[in-house]
Order: sequence, then structure tokens, then C-alpha cells
Amino acid sequence: MNIGIFTDTYFPQVSGVSTSIKTLKDDLERKGHTVYIFTTSDPHVPEEAVEPNLFRFTSVPFVSFTDRRIAVRGLFHAYAVAKELKLDIVHTQTEFSMGYIGKFVARQLKIPVVHTYHTMYEDYLHYVMNGHLLRPYHVRQFMRAYLYHVAGVVCPSERTADSLEGYGITTPKVIIPTGVDLTQFAAAKNPNLREELGLADVPVLLSLSRVAYEKRIDRVVGAMPAILAQQPDTVLVVVGDGPAKADLEAQAESLGIQDHVRFTGEVDHDDIADYYRAADVFVSASDSESQGLTYIEALAAGRKVVAFAGEYTQSLLDDPAIGTTFTTDAEMVSQCVQYLKHPQAFDDPKPRQSKLQAISADQFGDAVLAFYQQAIAAQLTDDQEDGPQEAKG
Repeated sequence: MNIGIFTDTYFPQVSGVSTSIKTLKDDLERKGHTVYIFTTSDPHVPEEAVEPNLFRFTSVPFVSFTDRRIAVRGLFHAYAVAKELKLDIVHTQTEFSMGYIGKFVARQLKIPVVHTYHTMYEDYLHYVMNGHLLRPYHVRQFMRAYLYHVAGVVCPSERTADSLEGYGITTPKVIIPTGVDLTQFAAAKNPNLREELGLADVPVLLSLSRVAYEKRIDRVVGAMPAILAQQPDTVLVVVGDGPAKADLEAQAESLGIQDHVRFTGEVDHDDIADYYRAADVFVSASDSESQGLTYIEALAAGRKVVAFAGEYTQSLLDDPAIGTTFTTDAEMVSQCVQYLKHPQAFDDPKPRQSKLQAISADQFGDAVLAFYQQAIAAQLTDDQEDGPQEAKG
């Protein structure tokens, strides 16, 4: 099968969407399919760079998300490329520029288009004129317009599926959690990373994400004095970059805990497994996750997770051998300290093994492939009912 994935976000831009797409691409290719990525240009990628099966289109920074890109042209070029590649299906992963280009390509080639709904936009309305311009109503109308004539929607969690149902969207949906390539976590690439970071003999908490305000890393930093009162040597390692970094650094300094909060900046995606392994506990106060990919990556690396309570995290972290959820800062502090003080107390491997089987990249790829096949079969049925049409060229 020839598969075209259309996305505004792909590496070297680091995000959960980029990781999800790469995981899917790698697994589909292992299964013998050919995957082509259609995405935006990136200032960190030279124009002459050779990227097999990857096509970049001229783009500019996206308003209010300047580290994200939006394509400004390439509609007919994308169609010409896709026609030559003889795509069987289009899979869009954005509701913006490349998503609409993908829908146009699919319509011209008379092939189905499926979509993955990654982002709960109602959690991000504050980015646009401090929430004074857009309202949830606008999100509902926007999503209904984008998903018109889409064959099906992949929802990474029940929360995203419920959101679309609430918008009155009747497009066929399937819940397929993003998988993790467990082979990346099987062995450490750099087993000495913790020592190299100077953290060999201290308890380590990890935050790993885009360093943005909605990730609520400030809440974790704010809890550090209470954690240090019970575990004096603890260090919080913040991996990633983003608009909130300077404010978080200032917060740590104002609390007098700058020696206990380390900011690594962005790290290469191939190295993140070692950062999970270098920590004792992964902690997140984010309340905007449709599906927290970092949670299952931490799980795959064998680390306990302490996360803000939500529909998704409560279903994932349903056993202390995997992790726990909190609603108050006091609960977060207590849970982190409990895991740091008693690291062997919750080491039953069975719950973790069961979760890992459910979130493997192999199962993820199989489920998406099955959804593709349903979409293609439905398209063939529709074509037959509509009468003969010009064959795909």
C-alpha cells in the first residue's frame, strides 16, 4: 500500500504529533508498506537536504505558535507528486494547511482520506488574543467543516472521541492509542547519562515535553520545595524547549531551588529513552493531554508516572506498579516522595507488561492498517454505486 501522510508538524520539530507519525511510519514500513510524508519546510533543514520519501512545502511560522509552521503554497505540486506516487490513501494529521492540501489531493485522486484528531483545541484558545477572539463554538464549527467528506477519524483516546461526538460529528471514528516503539526502550543507548549529568547519587524527577505554559510545569517546579523538605537532594530535570522556559527558570530562582531544577533544553528524539531511564519518576501536571505520549514512553522505559488526574491518565495509571494520579499539589508531593523513598515497593511487573502489550507500535500499526482497509473498501463501494469513474492515473 502507498500511504501519504500530510502534517504541518514533523521532525526536526519535536512534539507528540511528530513522534506519533514517525512511530506509525516506521511500523508500516516494517510491514512492507511505503509511506510518504508531506510536510512543511523547516528553517533547521537545508533546502538541499536529502530526506527519502519526505516532501517539504514552503511555510511560515504559525500565528501564536511561532515554533510551528503552516504551508503557504504547494497545493498543485502536492497533487502532482501524489499522483506520480500512486497513493492508495491519504492520512491527514493536521486540520490546517497540509491537512487541507491532503484532502484536495485525495479528492483529485478519488482515494479515501482518514484523519487523526490529535489536539483538543479548546485547551489552547487562550493562545489567540488571550482567549478573547475564539470560543468553543468556533472550534466545533471548524472541526465539523474540516471533517466533512473525511472517510474516518482516528481518535487517540476516548476523550478525543467524546469531544467529536459532542460537536455533533458523525464521521466514523475508531479509538487507536498511539503506540510506542518498544525496541527503543529495550536497552540504554547511553547507560552513563545519569552520571554525566552529575545525578548519580540523588533522587531524580523528570519532566519531558514541549516547555509550554499549558504543560503546567510551573506547578511541578512550585511543588519542589515541599518535595525537598522530605527528600532534600531531589533534582527535577526538565527536558525540552519552548516559550515557558525563561519563566520557569525565573520561578526556580525565585524559590531558591535553582540548584535542584535542571533545564537541558531540547534533546534529540533518539536520545529521549536514556533521559527516561536516567530518572526515578516521571511527573506531569499537564491538564491538556488528549493522549499523553510521554506517559507511555516513561512506562516503556520502566519508570513510574505521577500525573494530573484526567479521564485518560486515570485509565492508564490504574495500578501503583505503573503510576498514580493527583488533583492537588499536596497529592503530587506525597506521591512523588512515596516513589522516591520506596522505589522497590511497587514493582509488580504484570500490570506494566499488560499495558506495554496494548501500546506497542506493532499493535498501533495493525489497528491503523485495518482502518485504512475499511476506508478503501467503503470508497470502492461508493464508487460502484456512483457508476464508473476515470481510473486513477
